[in-house]
Amino acid sequence: MKEKFILTLDQGTSSSRAIVFNKNAELLYTAQQEFKQIYPQPGWVEHDASEILRTQIAVAQNAMSSLKLNASDIAAIGVTNQRETTVIWDKNTGFPICNAIVWQDRRTAGFCDELKQRGLDKIVNEKTGLVIDAYFSGTKIAWILDNVPNAREEAEKGNLLFGTIDCWLIWNLTRTRNHVTDFTNASRTMLFNIHSGQWDNELLEILNIPKNILPEVTSSSEIVGEASSGIFGQRIPIAGIAGDQQSAAFGNACLTKGMCKNTYGTGCFMVMNTEELIISKNKLLTIPLCKTEGKITYGLEGSIFIGGAVVQWLRDSLGIINQSNEIEALAASVNDNGDTYLVPAFAGLGAPHWDQYARGNIVGITRSTTKAHIARAALESIAYQTADLINAMENDSSVEITCLRVDGGATANNLLMQFQADILNIPVERPKCLETTALGVAFLAGLAVGYWSNTSVIESTWQSERVFEPTMGANLRVKYLDKWHKALERAKQWAQ
Repeated sequence: MKEKFILTLDQGTSSSRAIVFNKNAELLYTAQQEFKQIYPQPGWVEHDASEILRTQIAVAQNAMSSLKLNASDIAAIGVTNQRETTVIWDKNTGFPICNAIVWQDRRTAGFCDELKQRGLDKIVNEKTGLVIDAYFSGTKIAWILDNVPNAREEAEKGNLLFGTIDCWLIWNLTRTRNHVTDFTNASRTMLFNIHSGQWDNELLEILNIPKNILPEVTSSSEIVGEASSGIFGQRIPIAGIAGDQQSAAFGNACLTKGMCKNTYGTGCFMVMNTEELIISKNKLLTIPLCKTEGKITYGLEGSIFIGGAVVQWLRDSLGIINQSNEIEALAASVNDNGDTYLVPAFAGLGAPHWDQYARGNIVGITRSTTKAHIARAALESIAYQTADLINAMENDSSVEITCLRVDGGATANNLLMQFQADILNIPVERPKCLETTALGVAFLAGLAVGYWSNTSVIESTWQSERVFEPTMGANLRVKYLDKWHKALERAKQWAQ
């Protein structure tokens, strides 16, 4: 039979990508196109959802044409996405009623404070596994309904639809036939009960959100619709949906209890497979990792708001480097951080602190501090934040994490990966295929159409490219972590 392939649509925070995989889970081609970042005022971050759609279709068509593939050559499409970014559109015209509000956006921080003051923290956490924070979609939906002219009235009439980016893409790809999202994306809205697997009426009432705008919730691995023949020449089944971090965990084959991955992107996102549902006592998020074949696997997640973005800041705002890949050589030009610590709380602090009023700082500066020390401190800040998450996960799960699998662009930095292993005192495994977010949803789509027969086949495909073993002494590790936590305390509550 003619070989078929899986097409992944990987919709990120700064670009749309399309990636083609074969049955050996080998990446054959990547097409990528950036889209505009919109900052209307401090703390606000927006995207043009129509631009996201245009660029995503363009790169999908580019990837297929570059490999000379027709729609008949694609076994299935998988969609993975930035999870909390919120789109509301008119279901009659198909146009968004305003720009998408991005997961990084902090405009609803005050509303979140009001919800906390009303004592709603516990009910939200118990039902959704989340904490009350502007990060999640629910308060973004409420803001749009309350601030875009006529939005609430149109929603009540049944003329508006809400979706995270996966939902927006699929609605358009299927030519308005399917208004769906999956379990992993629904669970990031602060409106979804992870115990019942349903939209929660009480939470909808608290946030004053009409249920009729919400999508149907599907599993992560099933045929949910077909991409239009008008886009690809003939219809292609859309068979996998997963939020980017759950997809990366699946792509890193973290399929058994205690396995853990960290994605080093704009932010950092750590996920631990706990199998059963555990409500965190350490301000982590309880998440569905995936829903396949009727079974839900759960995990714990910690989100670091500023990971690789701290390198972009050094490049774009301070001019310390000209290209992001220059940071490793600059940081390696000094033996240590010179007692300099950088806390990159540019958008507040995520897990396990959840301090939306924290702001960045650099401490320990002396006349002998150089840009190399600051570069090294910036890289080390990523590893320290990851260590805080590992500690919280082990406390919540009572399971010792013995290895960390990693993916994302910053994992190409060997200095960072070695320091990460040293500060955690466990091996860090870097896979051969770093595109684990795209690969994960490719696996999910492939499982749904029989392209891969079972998860055992998937586990057998995962291979490490390099393992970083810890070499740092215990005393030095304790010293570094103590200083980091002192610097961290000085960044908290700065902007309140």
